[in-house]
Amino acid sequence: MKGAILSLEPGAGVVDLTHAVPAQDIVAGAYLLWTSVEVFPPGTIHVAVVDPGVGSPRLAVALRARRGDVFVGPDNGLLIPAVERLGGVELAVELNRAEFWRPTASSTFHGRDIFGPAAAHLARGVALDELGSPVSDLVQLAFAKPEPNRGEVIHVDTYGNLVTNLPAADLPPKFRVRLGWFSIPFVGFYAAVRPGHLLALVGSSGLLEISARDANAAKLTTAGRGTPVLLEPI
Repeated sequence: MKGAILSLEPGAGVVDLTHAVPAQDIVAGAYLLWTSVEVFPPGTIHVAVVDPGVGSPRLAVALRARRGDVFVGPDNGLLIPAVERLGGVELAVELNRAEFWRPTASSTFHGRDIFGPAAAHLARGVALDELGSPVSDLVQLAFAKPEPNRGEVIHVDTYGNLVTNLPAADLPPKFRVRLGWFSIPFVGFYAAVRPGHLLALVGSSGLLEISARDANAAKLTTAGRGTPVLLEPI
């Protein structure tokens, strides 16, 4: 993909966000994109590919957010949370103009043959609406909404931290976290508990996370995406 981009726009600044998304896990990819886009400068071109439907009738799309960033990838919900974080969709097009693809595009690697080249053409100054036809009926994806003092795990990172859908602004002043039969203290940093012990804190995404100092919280608790999380005010 980087070769396809640089062959068209050698001056492009390509930043790798991650190659650690679990295979075919659209929700994990959407979460990682959502957590990262805000720190990039407005107008950044974001290419994201978690695409189990590659080669099928699912659309290849490019979306411009109201902040000015453009997102390129499959129409399977992957891009939507990040676009919403930057103000929502201002313009969406299907990437159906083959002159902006690599020649003889494959049916199994649209990242290299369609998405990468589309991003390069955008970086070269091609207008978004030149890449294809406008579309409006996009596949939606949204993370589960929390309830008062009740949420769930929405992501497990590579360290085994359990990221919940509970934002910092909605947390009680003092509380413990109930995860299954575990009662977990809320602290300010990892070293506030002894090694191997569970803790809860607000992570870098602004969401409540359950972690284990020098250990893997997912393995210790056997929790995963969708596991309920309760807050017990003190």
